[in-house]
Amino acid sequence: MSDAAYVALALVPGVGRVRLEILMQEFGSADAVLAAPLRQLNSVVRISRAAATAIHGTTTAAGTEIIDKVAGQGGVVLTPADAGFPGELRQIPDAPTLLFAKGKLDLLQGPCVALVGSRDHSRYGAQVASELSAGIAAAGVTVVSGMARGLDAVAHQAALDVGGGTVGVLGNGLGVIYPAANRVLYESVIAAGCLVTEFPPGERPNAGSFPRRNRLISGLARATVVLEARDGSGALITADCALSQGREVMAVPGPITSPLSRGTNRLIQMGAKPVLELRDVLEEYGISDVPEVSLPADLSDAERRALEALGDGAELVDDVTARLACAPAESLAVLTSLEIRGLVEQGPGKVFRTTKPFGGGR
Repeated sequence: MSDAAYVALALVPGVGRVRLEILMQEFGSADAVLAAPLRQLNSVVRISRAAATAIHGTTTAAGTEIIDKVAGQGGVVLTPADAGFPGELRQIPDAPTLLFAKGKLDLLQGPCVALVGSRDHSRYGAQVASELSAGIAAAGVTVVSGMARGLDAVAHQAALDVGGGTVGVLGNGLGVIYPAANRVLYESVIAAGCLVTEFPPGERPNAGSFPRRNRLISGLARATVVLEARDGSGALITADCALSQGREVMAVPGPITSPLSRGTNRLIQMGAKPVLELRDVLEEYGISDVPEVSLPADLSDAERRALEALGDGAELVDDVTARLACAPAESLAVLTSLEIRGLVEQGPGKVFRTTKPFGGGR
């Protein structure tokens, strides 16, 4: 069976995993399916006339075009028959029939933890996402998330900051950067991690893309950790996917007064394992030694000096400005950058302090 024929068949509208399996059993190969006369395709049980007509109008050349387009972007096409196809995804209901990937493909073989959370999040959520992700990655476990704004982006960046592995699961095709604000992160993940999607190159996201993507996020991972989530959020959809796949679901507790923690607290109430420290996640992977997490290697000189100025206490932004001997706007920009990366937190009155390591236990 040629990969091109399989790719062409798998991408025919209306041919999902179930119909693809029926066709392969009936004809023996994708090449044979594409070569079959229309009347024979119409006679196959559970293959509609519309699907049969679409298959009959498809050629192997269409698959070759897709494979060449992915290769031109530096990516690869993975079929379930390929050794590089993630083993964890072979086991889930509604397993993908094709994957398009770019970057370090070995990261797709695990072990992986999925970290998911709200696009709109609190400082607490960002701090926990950053520190958990950094600790997990430093322990040698790959961090999987959805490349969205908010906590997804924080989790990916924190894993990269400690030189760890991260996999971004896209709700669109390779070559499409969504959201556009994640362009730098997109390029960083390609360089040091891996991007993966089941959507063909160039395909834009739509309303149905992200729920489908979510099952792959949880499917790649042995455990899914929900960091912060409102009721009905996409992160809870990912948790539901994990449960349906027989995977572990964990949640970070938060204030009962916060709408952003309502979903996570509800998960814990329903039996999800609460994450109170990094050790709670790592023990699911048989890791007992909690790693020491060092500062990101790419911190600027100004960022390092700002962290030194803060030390172990809290400082007003004016005091940090005086210690750095720079303009107030410059010091505020540096502190804001560190806050985004989860290395400092801001309290009322523009008081800043370094965040405490999440991972070492209590």
